[in-house]
Amino acid sequence: MRPDAIARIHRLELRARAVVEGALAGLHKSPFKGQSVEFLQHREYVRGDDLRRVDWKVWGRQDRFTVKEFEEETNLRLTLLVDGSASMDYGGGAEAVPPRPTKYDAAATLAASLAWLALSHGDAVGCGVFDDRLRGSVPARTKRSQLTSICDVLEAPRNAGTGDFHRVLRSVAESLPKRGMVVIVSDLLGDRDGVFAGLQLLRTRGHDLAIVHVLDDDEIDFRFEGATRFEGLELPAHLACNPRALRDGYLAAVEAFLGEVRQRAAAVRCDYALVRTGEPLDAALVRFLSRRASVAV
Repeated sequence: MRPDAIARIHRLELRARAVVEGALAGLHKSPFKGQSVEFLQHREYVRGDDLRRVDWKVWGRQDRFTVKEFEEETNLRLTLLVDGSASMDYGGGAEAVPPRPTKYDAAATLAASLAWLALSHGDAVGCGVFDDRLRGSVPARTKRSQLTSICDVLEAPRNAGTGDFHRVLRSVAESLPKRGMVVIVSDLLGDRDGVFAGLQLLRTRGHDLAIVHVLDDDEIDFRFEGATRFEGLELPAHLACNPRALRDGYLAAVEAFLGEVRQRAAAVRCDYALVRTGEPLDAALVRFLSRRASVAV
């Protein structure tokens, strides 16, 4: 791997750690449960086995000593799906103080932060980056090196094409071997019917769902002044105009868009959190984790 790629991965790991540390300072209850064990099988007792695992009921029925074997399970099998389509490259805050990241950079940092936190609790985490298909992924694992593998996927060069949510979510639903939690980190600027059809499919297969909706401040507030040329990131389109003439209609459309997303997320029992690229990411993470903590036991 090239040194610059290694450096990018390392920087992403450091950003994730900083975000998590800031978030935990404002979080009063963990969103993750402790580990559990599940009975796996019986086997014959051998000298040195822990007597607490002897199944005395079997001894009473069959007059032989057996011990119970258990398989340790994590309470959470987390799959992070990060939108890598072209619209995620928008970042209108390069001149802001402090500068705002692109939507993709914010999404990658949040995904890495969630991965870091879940892995620190012993949970299995996998990750994928998608546009019209899953472009790179790492299956859910609990191993120590998993965060580096996830950051490698997040920092890999992207195709940055148009998104196809339904195709991707259907593929993910068919490939996940166990039920778990699926978190989508995206601007949702695409086929929303496809988004929620895919989420419904995941829900019917028993997965817990969440959307982290990442938008740039410009997309929410539309604070452009003077003659401006707007260019499409996923389509070859442009519009030159006075933004003041569009502001009221645009803001009404954004409000309707956000309302629709919240309503449709609730309909499929999917947690929803809106994240602005201009806000501290640790504060955004606290909001998301606080919802999870409210149902953790």
